[in-house]
Amino acid sequence: MATTKKYTVTLPEKLAEQIRAQVGPGEFSRYVTQAIERQAERDRLNELVGWWESEYGPVPDETLREAEAERHEHDAWFAAREARALEQERRAS
Repeated sequence: MATTKKYTVTLPEKLAEQIRAQVGPGEFSRYVTQAIERQAERDRLNELVGWWESEYGPVPDETLREAEAERHEHDAWFAAREARALEQERRAS
């Protein structure tokens, strides 16, 4: 089992409550740990992209546009899912 240490962090209340509602009791720390691990991975990937671009030049604009369009599709899917969940909550109450 990994050694753990307790830290105090400050989060926006709305975000913290969304996470708590999503993961349930007792899983908040695990969720936050995984989020921090993903951010550390993104930081390393950004460093790798910087190295790659220094070696081979910038990513072509068309490739960036395609990636951005795909990201927008994912954002729209999640927004629609959240809207459906809110509508279901509204109808249930």
